[in-house]
Amino acid sequence: MYDAENISIRSLAIFIAVYEAQNFSVVARREGISASQVSRVIHQLEDALGQQLFYRNTRAIIPTESGHLFVRYARAMAGSLEEARRELDERASEPSGTLRINGPVFFGQRHIAPGLAGLSARYPRLSIELVLTDDFIDPHRDAADLIFRIGTLTDSAFHARVFGEQRYYLAASPEYLRKFGAPERPDDLHAHKCLVYRGAYGPNRWLVRQPGSAWVHYPVTPLMTSNNAETLLVAALGGMGIVLFPDWLVSERLQRGELVALMPDYDCSIHTEPQSIAAIYPNTRHPPLNVRAAIDHYVEQFGTPLYWQVPNSAGS
Repeated sequence: MYDAENISIRSLAIFIAVYEAQNFSVVARREGISASQVSRVIHQLEDALGQQLFYRNTRAIIPTESGHLFVRYARAMAGSLEEARRELDERASEPSGTLRINGPVFFGQRHIAPGLAGLSARYPRLSIELVLTDDFIDPHRDAADLIFRIGTLTDSAFHARVFGEQRYYLAASPEYLRKFGAPERPDDLHAHKCLVYRGAYGPNRWLVRQPGSAWVHYPVTPLMTSNNAETLLVAALGGMGIVLFPDWLVSERLQRGELVALMPDYDCSIHTEPQSIAAIYPNTRHPPLNVRAAIDHYVEQFGTPLYWQVPNSAGS
């Protein structure tokens, strides 16, 4: 029975070199070590295998039958290592293989998925897996190479590339405003028809402040709640009520005039802390080329400022 844990890649390389040269001194000069060190490596390998690999005398080093048998496996293992190194070198020069991307559902549909065609065209050897979910994803435990996340970044266990900050708009359709008017102050919200997103922790809180002041929670009585943002957006477009949504979800509707931003002199949010839009990945010394390439692609895709944050399109 042999001890595989004591067999190193270097010992295999020295064994193959001794097998081919049949001389410790020749191998020692080639490896830049002493002949006694070569001899010691072979002894350790023989001890690990429980087999004698060479007959030794003053004139020659002759492989035993075990040596002839083992060299085939040693060469196969060394060849596999070289192939692995070659593939790793190729991946270091051009993104290839599988890249697993995770992101929030609606953000992913609107802003990640449209960029995949360009990413694939730029890196044709890259295979992409996209999973969209609003569940929390841990990059250290879940099968994802790159995670698009919107929120407060506090975990130092991963690297993050921040694209920008999420903003919120109170908005309603022109039809709603014709029927019910627009709230001018936060206190007016309780008298309006509000459409509220309900997540895993309950309905979103509607927070309002004057720029530079503290956030204030203004309770509203929802006309409708839903765990589906698309449903609430459709209802708002149909004139059913007011929504409080992030810019990346409603900016296009605001630019088209299908929705109107309300109370432009106030800041609105559902969080008291700034919400970053970022790509995160495990904290490693050498981020994989696939990850770096994808991040660089989306930095270009999203732009600075973020392409959905068109200046002066609506309130801030």
